[in-house]
Amino acid sequence: MPQLSRRAFGTLPIGLIGGSLFGGGLISSSSAHGATQEAASAPAAVTPLAQIRLGRFTVTALTDGYADMPYDYFPGRSAPEVEAAASAQFTARPSGVRFLFNQYLVEDGERRILIDAGAAGSIGQTGQLPQALAALGLKPAQIDAVIVTHMHQDHMGGLVLGGKNQYPEAELYIDRRDVTHWTDPAKRNGAPDFLQTSFRMAEEVVRLYPRLQAIDGEREIAPGVSTVDLTGHTPGHIGVRIEDGGKSLIMVSDMIFPVVHPAATDVFFLFEQDRTAAKAMRDRFFPRAASEGALIAATHMPFPGLGRVVSDRGQMRWEVADWALQD
Repeated sequence: MPQLSRRAFGTLPIGLIGGSLFGGGLISSSSAHGATQEAASAPAAVTPLAQIRLGRFTVTALTDGYADMPYDYFPGRSAPEVEAAASAQFTARPSGVRFLFNQYLVEDGERRILIDAGAAGSIGQTGQLPQALAALGLKPAQIDAVIVTHMHQDHMGGLVLGGKNQYPEAELYIDRRDVTHWTDPAKRNGAPDFLQTSFRMAEEVVRLYPRLQAIDGEREIAPGVSTVDLTGHTPGHIGVRIEDGGKSLIMVSDMIFPVVHPAATDVFFLFEQDRTAAKAMRDRFFPRAASEGALIAATHMPFPGLGRVVSDRGQMRWEVADWALQD
């Protein structure tokens, strides 16, 4: 198995700044009372956004929406065990564990890099990423690069919505192992039904994005933005590390799932393709992340998906990072 580079982790605690943008405008303290009265009288569309600063980078957490994953989608534990754990963490829903679909926009004043493109309505209540970008005053054509952490439909669906190239000016980066796997007819023919949408979308991505770069291993995409090998969940599952000015963040995609991680590395998700490799990667990753206090962003954790793995009396747990606005 590939070894996780030491560069995958930050060594210093990171100060966070951020906020929630509602309907495209920041709710200030002076307008909060009026907004509360309006919300009480009629439901309002909410576009949640949260920002942190890492040196010269602004990283904005966005979300494409959510879906509830059935309790029997977690091999390694019975459905009643997963439901009980979800209930204890107040994330249980009648139809399963609530999964968010978080994406992250990385800006340095010169380039805009989007990490993953969401499910775009192919799963659950998704398809909100364009609205989230619009709340920032951005259109997909203003994105310079998209890094796809792996080729599951909830990470690339937004690239090919409507059978069109939705990010026409963007360079696209995907690990070569995933490109090879998801465009292999033999792999598709032998795959279960729930993976067929991902195979179909992968073919559309390759067809619609002539600027696709199938990358090998860990690579610097732009100064301070690099990929990290997290293979296991899929053959070419990668993370993205952002670092500048002594601060860093690693976006770990599907390395961590809500309720079951990081407490147990022998619990998986139905879509996981190499459980042995996924467990081995988590067994290495979680203790190191805890020892170094790495700030982490995770696709499916509660919005904005920012937190740390901590060791609490020998038990690994997820500690939500404070992203509230700070001076």
